[in-house]
Amino acid sequence: MSGTLKYTVFKTAMGWVGILASEKGVLGTTLPQPTPGEATTALGPAVKLAGKDDGALEDLASRVKGYFDGRQVDFHDVLDMGRYKPFQRRVWEATRRIPRGETRSYLWLAKHVRRARAARAVGQALGKNPFPIIVPCHRVIASDGGLCGFGGGLEMKRRLLEMESGKKPAHGEPPGRPYKRGPVAGG
Repeated sequence: MSGTLKYTVFKTAMGWVGILASEKGVLGTTLPQPTPGEATTALGPAVKLAGKDDGALEDLASRVKGYFDGRQVDFHDVLDMGRYKPFQRRVWEATRRIPRGETRSYLWLAKHVRRARAARAVGQALGKNPFPIIVPCHRVIASDGGLCGFGGGLEMKRRLLEMESGKKPAHGEPPGRPYKRGPVAGG
């Protein structure tokens, strides 16, 4: 089975990131981790069945590095979502369409996937997002504009939103909220 799954781990400006892929597409990515070993482990148990293949995933790895360098990049990659529920897939696909530098609320996203009363379920689907950055769940915020609910922690969410907005905090400056707030409830 190691011939059908492949992975790579590489250093970005914010830490080590891993990518796991099947023949059908990307199976998972990680948020930046402190070490290559932690990035590998964060890919989950399937990584034990995968072969390390930096070359096969070089294009995506290069774009992820560019993203963490603050460049505008396109993640048009095919995602292997076959083992997930249809609702999760709809939430993740809708989340992929949130433009860089903008945010949307959980309620907006629930309405967008035609489940207006399912904002909490949207949050749960995003909490299980195996494709961070490609599916930019960090762009989803509370209806009141507050940051909440991110697997990488609120500080990481804040840093990603600031990076996407083009703001670079001065050394020692507490992160602010410079990102453009997108439509929220009823928007």
